Amino acid sequence: MIDMIEKEDNVISEEEAAQYDRQIRLWGLEAQKRLRGSRVLLVGLRGLGAEVAKNLILAGVKGLTLLDHEQVTEESRRAQFLIPVDADGQNQAKASLERAQFLNPMVEVKADTDQVESKSDDFFLQFDAVCLTGCSRDLMVRVDQLCASKNIKVFCGDIFGYHGYMFSDLGQEHHYVEEKAKVVKPSEQANDGPEVKKPKIDLNETTMVKKTASFCSLKEALEIDWTSDDSKARLKRTPPEYFLLQVLLKFRTDKGRNPDPCSFAEDSRLLLQIRDDVLEAMGVNPELLPDSFVSYCFSEMAPVCAVVGGVLGQEIVKALSQRDAPHRNFFFFDGLKGSGVVDYFGAK
Repeated sequence: MIDMIEKEDNVISEEEAAQYDRQIRLWGLEAQKRLRGSRVLLVGLRGLGAEVAKNLILAGVKGLTLLDHEQVTEESRRAQFLIPVDADGQNQAKASLERAQFLNPMVEVKADTDQVESKSDDFFLQFDAVCLTGCSRDLMVRVDQLCASKNIKVFCGDIFGYHGYMFSDLGQEHHYVEEKAKVVKPSEQANDGPEVKKPKIDLNETTMVKKTASFCSLKEALEIDWTSDDSKARLKRTPPEYFLLQVLLKFRTDKGRNPDPCSFAEDSRLLLQIRDDVLEAMGVNPELLPDSFVSYCFSEMAPVCAVVGGVLGQEIVKALSQRDAPHRNFFFFDGLKGSGVVDYFGAK
């Protein structure tokens, strides 16, 4: 029997039942109760973080903590609709708090202005899910390994110009239910030929199927051995955004920032050099990521934030409510093509 999440103080009041009526009809009362009993940490309040915050608050989690130590700039608020236009110089989490809370007064929304790297391990363990946006590779790996040991769901995401991604680690055993059309078996007395004896699907009647999915750590997902025969065989089917992510995470590690439009020429040359170094170290041809990528990976694009933030928020809701199959384990979006892909990287 699936061990579903049980939360304290997750009773739905009449007011909440009215507020979340459409959602309860969509995914059921028990799923909404699990969501209502969950606390989420969201790190990074730029464009992507704002989209995720909006989706989680409207879905009706119990509490959402917005963690960001950076100050608002004209650049950072261009794709961020929670920050007022006159908030330059203020802390991004605090500046986002009022509009975020206004979306749903039933959710406890808090702002934390500390630097995420300064937080102790115990801080992360008080949440049911942690979502990291705009963070360094080392921090994401650290938090993922820490939370995995306590069965805390971990999500990562970022926007690089026209490109974006999300990653999820829901643990070795993530239990969920999925609604399926009911299969009607033929009667034993049926003797009108082979067609009658075949099971039929009744689209008007559904049943809930219990399932389990297994996830790997972020470290495993980023450290694929591309020299193995299995990896070489799938190389042509691998989204180039996977390698783009590796390059941009390395840039952030080396420079302590994202590529800056104000230093486009210099950062473009550095990105190409990092591309060559990183992909050669991985044992793959640097040409898998064409030189043209440098023209499309600067800043945050609001439409890309909306798409990736919608998917990321949806995956957090699905994981906490334990309803419907999760994306396993990467989602990559290419704004130039207007399409996204779900792909799995890591131990099978």
